[in-house]
Amino acid sequence: MQIRASADRWLPKLVLSPTLAASLVFVYGFILITVALSFTESRLLPNWEWAGLERYADLFDNERFWTSAKNLAIFGGLFIGISLIVGLLLAILLDQKIRGEGFLRAIYLYPMALSFIVTGTAWKWLLNPGLGLERIVQQLGWTSFSFDWLVNPDRAIYTVVIAGVWQSAGFAMALFLAGLRGVDSEIIKAAQVDGASALTIYRRIIIPTLRPVFFSVTLILAHIAIKSFDLVMALTGGGPGTASDVPAIFMYQFSFSRGQLGVGAASAVMMLMTIIAVMVPLMYAEARSGQGSR
Repeated sequence: MQIRASADRWLPKLVLSPTLAASLVFVYGFILITVALSFTESRLLPNWEWAGLERYADLFDNERFWTSAKNLAIFGGLFIGISLIVGLLLAILLDQKIRGEGFLRAIYLYPMALSFIVTGTAWKWLLNPGLGLERIVQQLGWTSFSFDWLVNPDRAIYTVVIAGVWQSAGFAMALFLAGLRGVDSEIIKAAQVDGASALTIYRRIIIPTLRPVFFSVTLILAHIAIKSFDLVMALTGGGPGTASDVPAIFMYQFSFSRGQLGVGAASAVMMLMTIIAVMVPLMYAEARSGQGSR
């Protein structure tokens, strides 16, 4: 019995220890290495000569970095906001117990089964002025129709928003639908007995109870937005020029294409700090609201 008790106590730890060790090395270990490289003279290859904050000064003096940061703010804000709204509306639609719910749910979730590379490539074809939506509409007779956002420097970043929302709105819908199905039906029935309309029930009762779902969805979508790389590369390549450049592309190109590993590491650290700056206030607000509801 003593041997069995010891095995029950230590076996889970032994099973999980390789995963824990791998995470420590390949996640947190490489984060520490990246932070260290951002304070060095590293160029084409790692160089551990101390440089202080010079790489960060080079980064902040780089106009392209600020362009990528601006594009991230535009993409992240629109991507998260529209995905939340569309996902919530789709979830409310499916929550009405409509016919073909399973079929519609599968259609909405299907884009999440695709990689961002596939999504970016498909939307690149669709939005290409020479062979996509613009050409199809013109061939139907509307010869004056124009949709050149993909090659327009002032609009290119919004094509990334369109593709990102198309892929991620179904994911938000699935989480919101799970939250809606978890709302106590007795509360809804009581509100209906009191004469509350469906709009009032959703606005005053159901949607406020989805606060934890909003928190989770926002956190995941923010993480996706900040580290966006493959979608942008497949759809616009960061162009035209640097019109749709984002920090992940900036980091990759400066680290591995331009021989400025230290600057690339500094930009990666800034991406990490952005994720932390988003996560900490959200987690703090969620913890405070959870304590207040007790």
